[in-house]
Amino acid sequence: MDIRDAIEIIWNNRKYTTDDPKAAISHLNEEVAESLKALMKGDIDKAKRELQDAMSCLFIAMKVLDVDVEEAVNKQVEQMKKRNHKIMIFKENKVEIYVDGELKGGWSIWGGEDIKEAEKLAKEFGCEIQHEIK
Repeated sequence: MDIRDAIEIIWNNRKYTTDDPKAAISHLNEEVAESLKALMKGDIDKAKRELQDAMSCLFIAMKVLDVDVEEAVNKQVEQMKKRNHKIMIFKENKVEIYVDGELKGGWSIWGGEDIKEAEKLAKEFGCEIQHEIK
């Protein structure tokens, strides 16, 4: 089923009527909270049902706010792709950090302990590690 068609069906069959974005998002928030509450109690099936209800509420909120769902999905995919391209390059006496090919910063390294600390930071922040040390 096409996502736009699904949203129209959900919109036409919604249990509450509102054009107020705050009310729509508040309802979404309530459903997400119910899902979390069920999950914390160990009731996985109820958590899933509440999450499915939350998805409908999300679509309703997006329609109230006039968000193009396909455009929103595409933007999120692009944003996530960008976030995943971080590189920490170890050079002879310094470390440089690049995000999407752009130098964002760096610092001097003086020995093995500095290299270990920088590698630890790279892993923490999800950076690819490259060594150019000769």
